[in-house]
Amino acid sequence: MSFLAVLEEVGKDFEKGLVWAVEYAVPVEKLVALLFPQAAPAVIAVADATTLIQGAVLLVEQKYAASGAQHGTGAQKLAEVMTLAGSAVVSLLQQAGILATSGYVESLVSAVVGVLNVQAMPAAKTAA
Repeated sequence: MSFLAVLEEVGKDFEKGLVWAVEYAVPVEKLVALLFPQAAPAVIAVADATTLIQGAVLLVEQKYAASGAQHGTGAQKLAEVMTLAGSAVVSLLQQAGILATSGYVESLVSAVVGVLNVQAMPAAKTAA
């Protein structure tokens, strides 16, 4: 398999993860806004922050996958995600009335990474 083919496959997997995340995040946001209209601005800000984190995580993961250095670089990846999205996420969360420190945003990034990792795991093989 050529290097470009590997990159294409990695890109397809990340795209599937993002599509899955957006598919489930958007309806929840709309439902909460319908049920609790007074909370809609805060919910939208939090959903936007989450989407921003997801995009930054996927971008950084694609970069590392393309360079062949996917494993053992968690701290570097986190630092890059924070550089890309950290201040914007803090701002969005502040609009929602959430006091977010860098440590808080880092924990959100770790949570998003965890969700994306679980979603990307292959299904367990069942015994025949």
